[in-house]
Amino acid sequence: MSTDNETVKVWDPFVRLFHWSLITLFAIAWWSGENHDMDRHRQAGYAIFALVLFRVFWGFAGGRTARFAQFLKGPGAIAAYLKTHDGETPSDGHNPLGGWSVVALLSVILAITLAGLFAVDVDGIESGPLADWVSFDQGRMASEWHEGVFKAALGLIGLHVLAIGYYQILNAQNLIGPMITGKRDRTKGEAAADVTWSPVAALIGIAVVGALTWLVMSGFKLG
Repeated sequence: MSTDNETVKVWDPFVRLFHWSLITLFAIAWWSGENHDMDRHRQAGYAIFALVLFRVFWGFAGGRTARFAQFLKGPGAIAAYLKTHDGETPSDGHNPLGGWSVVALLSVILAITLAGLFAVDVDGIESGPLADWVSFDQGRMASEWHEGVFKAALGLIGLHVLAIGYYQILNAQNLIGPMITGKRDRTKGEAAADVTWSPVAALIGIAVVGALTWLVMSGFKLG
């Protein structure tokens, strides 16, 4: 338990680092793509790819609130949450609706990066590191998917921001602060335990994701 009885730790440092790094890198990828700075665009894309892979790993090996099993609930649980939740009581991590929005965002961002790895521009000059593994037409299709799914991601991000604003402004529930500090205020009588995480698991995840990202960047060409 926390030695600070007024707060409880709800987010481990890797979830918080992932969150803010992804926002920053997504903005860089967007800006560089719009300005045809393809070197920076690719670098941001590789970093996003690695971040998402690590977040998926951390969804199984991370702290309590990072784990998919903790926040992915079925329709019944979602209906019960909507029926009984007053919007003012803080959740331990993601609520049932927020949990599925996380999965949706991770899915579309992973889809964007995967499509970008195979993408080829119309002149065949700029291409992803895995473009040699597909035909030119398939590479062009991947490029179209890369752009199309990006637009879907913008829509999901917009909904995510609106949801945060709803809780922040209308329900006075601070969601941004805990994602910065890792802590939130305890409610009266609450006995939630602090989130803990394994440094060994984190190092394993970083090593595996780093190796896989390097292989992808090299186009799986080891020679």
